[in-house]
Amino acid sequence: MSEATLNIDFAGQDAVIPFQVNPLDVRGRSVQLGPMLDSILERHAYPEPVSRLLAEAITLTVLLGTALKFEGKFILQTQTDGPVSMIVTDFTTPGSVRAYARYDEQTLNQLGETDTATLLGRGSLAMTIDQGVHTQRYQGIVQLDGTSLEDVARQYFRQSEQIPTDIRLAVGEVLTRREGQTPKHAWTAGGILVQFLPDTEERMRQRDLHGGDGDGDDSFEEDEVWTETKFLMKTIDDIELTDSTVEPEKLLFRLFNEHGVRVYDSQKVQDNCSCSEQKVTDMLEGLSADERQESVEQGDIHVKCEFCSQSYSFDPALFA
Repeated sequence: MSEATLNIDFAGQDAVIPFQVNPLDVRGRSVQLGPMLDSILERHAYPEPVSRLLAEAITLTVLLGTALKFEGKFILQTQTDGPVSMIVTDFTTPGSVRAYARYDEQTLNQLGETDTATLLGRGSLAMTIDQGVHTQRYQGIVQLDGTSLEDVARQYFRQSEQIPTDIRLAVGEVLTRREGQTPKHAWTAGGILVQFLPDTEERMRQRDLHGGDGDGDDSFEEDEVWTETKFLMKTIDDIELTDSTVEPEKLLFRLFNEHGVRVYDSQKVQDNCSCSEQKVTDMLEGLSADERQESVEQGDIHVKCEFCSQSYSFDPALFA
């Protein structure tokens, strides 16, 4: 992508686009989700506020998971005391995504506000990197206390990775109307993540986290190119992230064309659950007889995958 032209093949929806802006020492990824996201949310048929929240979590997971340089998983999970008590989003390399949410319908219906803070309440968000067997999991945990998922991601990178990071997430709904047909609803979402990675660590230094006792570094001066990058991120409208006619490449060009932005090959993501009959069998074999008995209905053991809603049935005699 040059500074004056935009002559490229657009990656389209459900594709993550890595990019780099050398004059700003910035690297990042951008994505717009469409059919993949809609497939997950439509299958679960969550209430609108839950779908929006899960869509944000899926978008964040895709942006972070596609950064993995090895075979493995990136798992984002919330555990909170709010109406949406749990969210789990799971990214498996190279591009498989699955997700689900648990919520209290009665409490949800009584809410007046459905912002992220109200839906989640207080608790924690864990980000886990799993490289498979014979390796140790890496997990970072951030407290959830009235913050958005954007703010949580910024805080995670600040305290766990110590990399200046900014992120924007947005969720949209599309309603298409054709004469003589029932209007069709679809979900879309988009996000962009940027990280400041200069040659020297000193330029990456950030303001100290406030300890609550008045000892913060008030004299701190942020690197001017990172300040400029964050200012550009604030100019992004939600519609630019969710509208399929505003491809991510066009947004990147609008933001960074004065400096020259380079985009790399896109990476497709898809709705793809990793459950299987064999994996469920292995799971059941690891349970005690009493635990398996709790899943018996009408003479068979019934298991339903929370991610993809696939149901499995087994004869209890197989585990005798």
